[in-house]
Amino acid sequence: MNKQILGIDWGTSNRRAYLIDQHGACLAEHEDGQGMLAVGGRDKFGASLAGVLDAMQLPDEVPVIMSGMVGSASGWQEVSYLDASVPLEELPRHLAAVTDPAWAGRATIVPGYVYRNGAVADVMRGEETQLLGAVLQGHRDGWLVLPGTHSKWVLLRDGVIQSFATYMTGELFAMLSKGGTLSAMMGGDSANAEGFATGLNQAAQHEPLSNSLFRVRAGVVSRAAPAEQAAATVSGLLIGAEFAAAARAAEGQSIAVIGSPALAARYAVAARHVGLNCAVLDPHQVYCTAVSQFLKA
Repeated sequence: MNKQILGIDWGTSNRRAYLIDQHGACLAEHEDGQGMLAVGGRDKFGASLAGVLDAMQLPDEVPVIMSGMVGSASGWQEVSYLDASVPLEELPRHLAAVTDPAWAGRATIVPGYVYRNGAVADVMRGEETQLLGAVLQGHRDGWLVLPGTHSKWVLLRDGVIQSFATYMTGELFAMLSKGGTLSAMMGGDSANAEGFATGLNQAAQHEPLSNSLFRVRAGVVSRAAPAEQAAATVSGLLIGAEFAAAARAAEGQSIAVIGSPALAARYAVAARHVGLNCAVLDPHQVYCTAVSQFLKA
């Protein structure tokens, strides 16, 4: 019998669900805007999850594994972080059962990780599942980069997190696009190659980011730079600043990026810009690989 499990990556704004078999094959997908903020409160998550099963026409008995902000303090129920010293392959032993009586015994939540370095701490929720998938695919050592709203740079040794750092790259880009003095000129293509390269080059000068960002506006209003390249220049500045900070630790090594094709392509360009070799892993494949491991647990 081919066992199946529903894996849900439940983020802050969006939600992605995958019906996965025991071999890691994705049999069906569903995506919507019912992220944590849209659900409307802790007591609404059960009905929201039922809506996913209905939309995908799945039977009630299919097991459900959820990762991401569903396990945060503002999610369905708070699940404590694991210490970074816990190997990724032990994640299936640390799942938290959903306490909602309607879903007891049917749904579980993947815990996130916390990394502590003295008084400094960093956390992740959701990325750990993709990291597990990458480890199962053979990426047990080296740097893995997970770009997005909060980009993660993670160093692995034999499938164990040695350290990780988070950069608010995507969130800053979204905030600058929606409000403030740059927003009016952020309607262009953020993947424009020339504008993106301009931002990367400016970031490589290690000048204060706030000053570099204002120079994007100054360049447009003084007609020294084309307005249609402003969004790409801002993207290059933000991603370039991330690389300027993180790539020093990865100098002379290779990185693997787990991200959507468009975003991963930009990170690959930025990696080459600072002399790093870069491989790109498909985020859906690594996620499905990880979830199939939970089914075997």
